[in-house]
Amino acid sequence: MQITYLGHACLSISIHDKVLLVDPFISGNPSAKHINCDELHVDYILITHAHQDHILDVEAIAKRTGAKIISNYEIAMHYIAKNFDAHPVNHGGTCIFDDISIKYVNAVHTSSFPDGSYGGQPGGFVISYKNKSIYIAGDTAVTFDMKLIPMQTKLDLAVLPIGDNFTMGVEDAIIASEFVECNKVLGCHYNTFPPIVIDEKEAVKKFKLADKELILLEIGKSISI
Repeated sequence: MQITYLGHACLSISIHDKVLLVDPFISGNPSAKHINCDELHVDYILITHAHQDHILDVEAIAKRTGAKIISNYEIAMHYIAKNFDAHPVNHGGTCIFDDISIKYVNAVHTSSFPDGSYGGQPGGFVISYKNKSIYIAGDTAVTFDMKLIPMQTKLDLAVLPIGDNFTMGVEDAIIASEFVECNKVLGCHYNTFPPIVIDEKEAVKKFKLADKELILLEIGKSISI
C-alpha cells in the first residue's frame, strides 16, 4: 500500500492497481493548492462523515472518474439520489471490492451536510489487502471501541487526527495508538484552520517519548507499508 497525504484528512491509497481516496477536501484547502483534483486517478471514494471539510470535492471527482462512493447509509443514499454510484455500509459492516476489505468502524463525532441535513453517524475505516492493514480513524475522540480493532486486525499503520478542538489532540492520539496496538501513526486533521494548529516538533517529540512514531507528511508526499 502507498499512502499519499493530500492535506487535512484527505488521503490517496494505492493498492495494487486500485486507488482509494479518503475524505476529499482539496480545492478548498489553500495548503493543497498544488494538488490538481482533475489529475487524480480514483476508483473508490471513502467518506468518514458528511462535514464539508471531508466531502467538498466528492461530486466533482466522482463525476469525472466514475468512482464508487463508500460510506454510511445516509451519505451513500444522499449520493445515490444524485445518480452517483455509491455503496452503503454501517458500523461493524465490511464490504470487499477488488479483494480490498473495507470495514466501517465507530467514531465519536458529529455528521451533517453543509446544508444542515443529517449525515448519519460518523465512522472510520479499517482497510486490509493481503497481509497489510491500516486504520483511518476519521474525526473522532479517543474511544474504548478502538480496543476492538486489534482483536481482529494487526495494523501496520494508524491514521489519527491530532489537531484537537474538533477531534482528539496529540495526547489522546497517543492513547488511541495504544488502544489499537499500533505504534506507527500518520497524523492528520491539523494546521488547516486556526483552531487546529499544533506545534509539529512538540507533537513528534511527545510520540517519541511514548516509544511511538508520529509521521507528519508534507502535502503530496507518500509513505509505503
